[in-house]
Amino acid sequence: MLNRYLMLLGVKRIYEKRAVSDGKRILVDRLWPRGVKKGTQNLDEWMRDVAPSDELRKWFAHDPTKWGEFKSRYRKELSHNRKFNELVEKAKSTDITLVYSATDTEHNNAVALAEFIKEATA
Repeated sequence: MLNRYLMLLGVKRIYEKRAVSDGKRILVDRLWPRGVKKGTQNLDEWMRDVAPSDELRKWFAHDPTKWGEFKSRYRKELSHNRKFNELVEKAKSTDITLVYSATDTEHNNAVALAEFIKEATA
C-alpha cells in the first residue's frame, strides 16, 4: 500500500481561472494583488503570514540573480512560523494550490513555499 504524505500541491497565478484540480486555493502574498477585487478569484483562504516579510520582499524585488539568497532568507523566516506549520499540515491532508500575483512564474514566494512544503513532508 502506498503511503502518501503529501496531497497534490500546485502553484498558480491569481489571474488564472480556478480548475477542478486546484483543491483548496490559498493566496500566499502579503499584499492583496493589484486589480483583483476581493471575492472574485474563488480563494479559500489568504495566508498572508506565510509570505516573506516586507523587508525581504523589497530586498528581493523579483530579481532572479537574488533567487538563491532569497530562498535561504525566506526559509529562515519560516523556520519558526506557526502558520507555515499549519500550511504543511494542510498539504498532508488535502489538495492545495498556492496562489500568487507575481509576473515571474519561476522566481516567486509561492514557488519557494511549495519547495519548502515538499521538503517538510519528505
